[in-house]
Amino acid sequence: MKLPFRNAGAFALILTLTLVLVGCGEKRDKAGTSAADGPRTGELKVAFVYDTPVGEAGYSWAHDQGRKAIEKSPVVKTSSVETVKDGAEAGRVIQKMAENGYALIFVTSFDFMDPTMKVAKDFPQVAFMHCSGFKTSGNVSNYFGRMYQARYLTGMVAGLMTKSNIIGYVAAFPIPEVIRGVNAFTLGARSVNPKVQVRVAWTKTWFDPALEKDAANSLLDMKADIIAQHQDSPAPQEAAQRRGKYSIGYNSDMARFAPKAHLTAAVWNWAPLYEEIVKEVRAGTWKGDRAIWWGMDKGVVDIAPFGPMVPKAVRDKVLAQKAEFLKGNDTVFVGPIKGQGDAVKIPAGVKAEDKDLLGMTWFVEGVVGSVQ
Repeated sequence: MKLPFRNAGAFALILTLTLVLVGCGEKRDKAGTSAADGPRTGELKVAFVYDTPVGEAGYSWAHDQGRKAIEKSPVVKTSSVETVKDGAEAGRVIQKMAENGYALIFVTSFDFMDPTMKVAKDFPQVAFMHCSGFKTSGNVSNYFGRMYQARYLTGMVAGLMTKSNIIGYVAAFPIPEVIRGVNAFTLGARSVNPKVQVRVAWTKTWFDPALEKDAANSLLDMKADIIAQHQDSPAPQEAAQRRGKYSIGYNSDMARFAPKAHLTAAVWNWAPLYEEIVKEVRAGTWKGDRAIWWGMDKGVVDIAPFGPMVPKAVRDKVLAQKAEFLKGNDTVFVGPIKGQGDAVKIPAGVKAEDKDLLGMTWFVEGVVGSVQ
């Protein structure tokens, strides 16, 4: 696995140089027109802030593919800063970009929400897009994708491929986004194999290959024969392959890191959403104070190609369900759905509302683990 690790000194130098380059543009006053006032002509400067290395796979890599897609336009210029820490450092990076002429700024980590809201108050002429958060304002909107749909499909693959009926899930933080993904994966697996258990191991980090690998190995020691993940690196995939087991990737197609193990992955494709937002900003129709949550029918989420070990019967069953999602038929969280302890969380025939999905803090029946 080739990923760009950085020590603290090297990162500080890179960040400084990046911000100097970003700062070469003409500064704009904090006061100014609204981000949505009228069409924008000429070059549109768009910035991206990532919390992890872009590397060759994973969450920030997927966002960066979206950045590259919009940069193909001759009237769009982009810049990005990676491995940005939350808190004060994120605030400084976001503010520097706003000061130096970036009319549209995408911040891609949940942890950047509060720094973004703070900076946005001083730059009403800038359009801010925050990924995975819930706060908005007149010039801040948030966005995400219905990744739980792809999770459901990959769960189906795992449920049909497991022999031990124990699936390991290496998970980052016990927040609604991750819990929702675990639940959707489990529902998908148990829809085709009710005997499945999904065992969760928390790492409390988004990107730590060594820790992710340790967590995967602990789950393999518990007789898991498939490892899924909500982590940024391919380390869990590699751990599964070393033990002769299967794996389900996340964020991007991770097959090249574990070709003998990789069944498929739940993947992001941010290009359609980023292209639409750029179009809105240029036309002067962009609006703040909204939440965008696109699904598979919009092309933002998908599954990676199946590994050669996945039988045609499994592929056909999964692709039939994918076709329903593509039609807009989202039935992942339609009751009856039980939680741990056999209590009914979503009654029969009831579809969970978005607000409930976005605030999900409980595990479904079939998950072994705590939401803490």
